[in-house]
Amino acid sequence: MQEGHVTVDEVEEICVLVGVVTPEIKEDTAQEYLDELEFLAETAGAITQKKFLQKLPMAHPRTYVGKGKIQEIKDYIKENGIELVIFDDELSPSQLRNIERELECKILDRNILILDIFASRARTSHAKTQVELAQLQYMLPRLTRMWTHLERQKGGIGLRGPGESQIESDRRIIQMRISLMKEKLKEIDKQMSVQRGNRGQLVRVALVGYTNVGKSTLMNLLSKSDVFAENKLFATLDTTVRKVVIENLPFLLTDTVGFIRKLPNQLVESFKSTLDEVREADLLVHVLDISHANFEDQYEVVNETLSELDKTEKPVILVFNKIDAYVPVEQMEDDPNPKQVEHYSLEELKKTWMSKLNGTTCVFISAQDKENIEELKDVIYKEVQRIFKIRYPYNNFLY
Repeated sequence: MQEGHVTVDEVEEICVLVGVVTPEIKEDTAQEYLDELEFLAETAGAITQKKFLQKLPMAHPRTYVGKGKIQEIKDYIKENGIELVIFDDELSPSQLRNIERELECKILDRNILILDIFASRARTSHAKTQVELAQLQYMLPRLTRMWTHLERQKGGIGLRGPGESQIESDRRIIQMRISLMKEKLKEIDKQMSVQRGNRGQLVRVALVGYTNVGKSTLMNLLSKSDVFAENKLFATLDTTVRKVVIENLPFLLTDTVGFIRKLPNQLVESFKSTLDEVREADLLVHVLDISHANFEDQYEVVNETLSELDKTEKPVILVFNKIDAYVPVEQMEDDPNPKQVEHYSLEELKKTWMSKLNGTTCVFISAQDKENIEELKDVIYKEVQRIFKIRYPYNNFLY
C-alpha cells in the first residue's frame, strides 16, 4: 500500500535505528526507546545492525538529526550496504522528503512501523478495516513523498502538471476510501455495541497492559481457551471475550490489545470500538512484566492511556507477571553474580514496595509456569463478587 512497506513475511532486512536525546528525554530513556524500536523492527522482520543517538535541544525540523549526524548515517549505510533506516519518532512529510534525499534509501518512522505490524497481525475484517483506516490517515498528508522521483528527472517542465494532478487524484481516492472505512467501522461498532448489550448483566473484567506482558497467556489460563500468544509485540489485535466461572461466579473476561509508548493517534482513533471494551469494563486487571527493567515506566504509559480513554474510576487489580524471570535492577547493574531467580519467594516479593503500589490489590504470578494462579483467581473472585453485590443487592444467590 505504501512505499517502504515492510511485512513480516518478507526476507529479513538489515536496518539502522535513529533517535534523539533532548532536555525532555534523558539519554538512558532515549536508549530504552531505541531498544523498544529494535524489538518493533524485529517483530516486523528487520535486523538492527546499529543505533544512532544525538543530543539536541529538539529534533531538527528539517532532518530530525543534525547535518553532521545525517552525513555519519549516510556514510555508514553506504559502507555497509544498508537500505533501511528507521527513526524513533513520527516524521513530518517534509522531514521524510528531506531525509530520503540525503540518505537515498528507504525511510520509516516509528508510527509507520507500528502500523505495519498491526497490518501483519490483523486477522478479522474488523481489525483489517481499523488498520487500513489508520494507514490511510497516516498516508494522506505524505502523498507528495511518493512523487519525488519526478524531481530527479531532467527536463521537469511539463511534468509538474501531471504530477500535481496525480497527487490530487490520489488524495481524492484516499479521502473517499477513508470515508468508506469510517462508515464501515461505524456499522461494525454498532454491531459490537449490540453484542456487548446482549451479554446480559454479567460483571465485565478487562485484561489491560503494555504489549508483550503476557495478557493472552493469562487469558488462556483463566478462561481455559486457546488465544494466540507469542513473545512478540502485538501478537493479538482482536479483542477476545470469554465467559469465565470461578467457583459459582460467572463473569466476562476480555483480552485487549496491548499499549505502547508513542502509540500512533490514528490507531487510537480507529481502534475505538476495541478500546470500548476497556471503557465498559467493571474491573481492570492490569498486567505488568516484572522481569522488564523499566516496568514502572510501562505502568505509567498504560495508566496515562487509560486515563485518556476513560475518566471514570474503576477498581484495578495489579498483576506482576513473569516472576520466574525477575531480577532486581540494582542486582542486574551492580552484582556480577546476582541472586538466582528461584530464590525470590512470593513472600519476599510481597514485602517489596510493589505490593503497596497506590494501595491497589497486587498479585505476583508466573502465567508461563502457572505459579500463584489460584491466589489470582481468589482475588478476582472476591472483587467480582463485591461488584455483583453492589449491582444486585437483593440477589442472594452468590452471597
